[in-house]
Amino acid sequence: MGTGILYVVATPIGNLSDASPRSIEVLRGAAIVACEDTRTTRTLLARHGIGARTMALHAHNERAAAAKLLAALRDGKYVALVSDAGTPALSDPGALLVEAAHREGIRVVPVPGPSAAAAAFSAAGFAADRFLFAGFLPAARAARLKALEELDLPWPVIVYEAPHRIAETLEDLAQRFGPEREIVIARELTKKFEEVARLPLGKARAWLDAEPHRRQGEFVLVLAPGERRPPAEVDAGRVLDALLEALAPSEAARIAARITGIARGVLYRRALERRK
Repeated sequence: MGTGILYVVATPIGNLSDASPRSIEVLRGAAIVACEDTRTTRTLLARHGIGARTMALHAHNERAAAAKLLAALRDGKYVALVSDAGTPALSDPGALLVEAAHREGIRVVPVPGPSAAAAAFSAAGFAADRFLFAGFLPAARAARLKALEELDLPWPVIVYEAPHRIAETLEDLAQRFGPEREIVIARELTKKFEEVARLPLGKARAWLDAEPHRRQGEFVLVLAPGERRPPAEVDAGRVLDALLEALAPSEAARIAARITGIARGVLYRRALERRK
């Protein structure tokens, strides 16, 4: 007997009617459905009369569960990997199992479908040939602000956020990127109380506070692209910081100007600000 197949199956992010016919066919034929929360997945399976065995695979047991699932795959069984909502292994558990299957030569088959990130991006209206998916930002504010420093990019940035942090995160985004930068707030996508709002960051907190129910549910944020900058502008701060560790501001600015092509006076003023 040959090895089985690991199917990576996207499932609805809210509206159960979004399940594709192919995803239901795969789930119906699987010996085991590996899922984050068996109760959530059984709701979907019951809707379609599927009695497949479920096995929990989540952040706290992923390695142990993956070992059991690999044994089943070696025995020739078909395994379907799902998350609570959307596409598995995208800000959800599952990547360790998929990696292990590849390493053992087990066939991995994606069954594409719903994705909150793709859905929010499609409804944002930011014309771009690429985007960055940043997943969940750090929960601690200091770490979150540091993470935002890396996200000032010339293409859209997609972020997931939990309801108990959404207000603080919107404030941090406005502080870092300015009140005029646009953002799309997508909440409860595909569900009864779905909302998609595009507005400047300076008005985002007021929009959130306008209705009490807006602090509930799951959020996807799509930050508008930033301005394109020459590579030297992007790296100048890092170059200047490194030079300031050993040199006086005037000398650091002189050398940084030669490296980046930016005017020495501009860099000197930056150096003085960094030394304050």
